[in-house]
Amino acid sequence: MYSSSPADAPIVREPLHAPVAHLIRDGVVEGIHYGSVVVLGADGEVQFQLGDIEAAFYPRSALKPVQAVAMLRAGLPLDGDLLSLAAASHSGEERHLAGTRRILHLAGLTEDDLRNVPDMPYDPGVRDTWVRDGRPPSRLAQNCSGKHAAMLWTAKLNGWSLEDYLAPEHPLQQAIAEIVEDLTGQRIARTTVDGCGAPLFSVSLHGLARAVSRIVAAVPGTPEARVADAMREHAEMASGAGRDVAALMRAVPGLLAKDGFEGVEVAALPDGRAVAVKIADGANRARIPVTAAALAWAGVAPELLTEFAGEALLGGGRPVGFVRPVRSLEPVSVSACA
Repeated sequence: MYSSSPADAPIVREPLHAPVAHLIRDGVVEGIHYGSVVVLGADGEVQFQLGDIEAAFYPRSALKPVQAVAMLRAGLPLDGDLLSLAAASHSGEERHLAGTRRILHLAGLTEDDLRNVPDMPYDPGVRDTWVRDGRPPSRLAQNCSGKHAAMLWTAKLNGWSLEDYLAPEHPLQQAIAEIVEDLTGQRIARTTVDGCGAPLFSVSLHGLARAVSRIVAAVPGTPEARVADAMREHAEMASGAGRDVAALMRAVPGLLAKDGFEGVEVAALPDGRAVAVKIADGANRARIPVTAAALAWAGVAPELLTEFAGEALLGGGRPVGFVRPVRSLEPVSVSACA
């Protein structure tokens, strides 16, 4: 445990976001993405910040590694690919569905015990095939099914009720909330419901970065280290083929990364250096280039990050512009105009 007395909850307010990325079309700034960014050093201190890193916000699925740590601390006996799936926002590929079935089978449960929202697979290609095959929305295909299967098994192992495992007052969710506060080092500001139906805890961007920093820098064999190892070794199980978060973990040795809906990304290196990003308008096209810029600021070699520079802006089918992080995110200032 990191702190017996977490700091006060972050303030619920309108975040004071700042420009974090420009859309540049033939030399003209066509649009601006606002957001917030924090970079932590290996000592846990803030090395760089932009925007509002202390306001309460919802990390969405970027909090899943913390939830997985909480379940391991509560006795969940998973490692490897299935533990990675327990922390996943998966694409709905067959390996993800099969893995979720394996977790349920180990728990002596079935898909009918899941209480997440039925949905189509998250990956567009997988979803298109699903639709062509005439398959209806499924709890198994929904991107959080691995987490929900793990939650059910954790509840069963502890003798907790299964039907209401998503209720905020359920012992499982109370145990998760305790670990969220432990790893972020702050009280939860507010609890709501995530898209999958599970409780969602509001912390600060700074707190999220602190939590993932602690996970990657933990002593080998601890629940934190087990989660980090599983996600890094089975990056596609935590996301999917072709997903940018998996590609980022493959490109940067030892990196743990997790995305979340509404433009959230968190990433940390084995020595505890960490970055967290929130794009105010939820745009994915800004999330990855801003994350890559923050990682460069944290000391990651820029040549490892070239494929994450951002998607091209097209005009008449040809590239005429790009998304570029603002100059203040560059590790070394340059004289070129933004």
